[in-house]
Amino acid sequence: MPYVANLENGRGNPTTNALRRLATALGTELSIEFTTSGPAAATSPAPPSVVKLSRSRRFQATAAALAEASGQEHQVVSARLISALSLLTEALGGEAGEHDWWRVLDALVLIAEHPA
Repeated sequence: MPYVANLENGRGNPTTNALRRLATALGTELSIEFTTSGPAAATSPAPPSVVKLSRSRRFQATAAALAEASGQEHQVVSARLISALSLLTEALGGEAGEHDWWRVLDALVLIAEHPA
């Protein structure tokens, strides 16, 4: 399990064979796609502040709470949160601080738990 923990924390570069075995162990299938157009091509890497935030236990707990409230898978919600925060960075014209990100995430949790 230390190997998986290291991957979860952004340490290490797994081979495709290792990713395939991990996917099989999780009951899913590895799919690798290379594209030159469409939405995937427009995606830019997450800003450093979002990457740091996404690696925290609090972020994972928040993503889990939102996943439970919406009936979605934790990893799907986590990926969507990272994408949304990355887009907010672009909209703001720069990176927000950690406390600002927590205010945004706290607001999302409140909305999910207490819809209007």
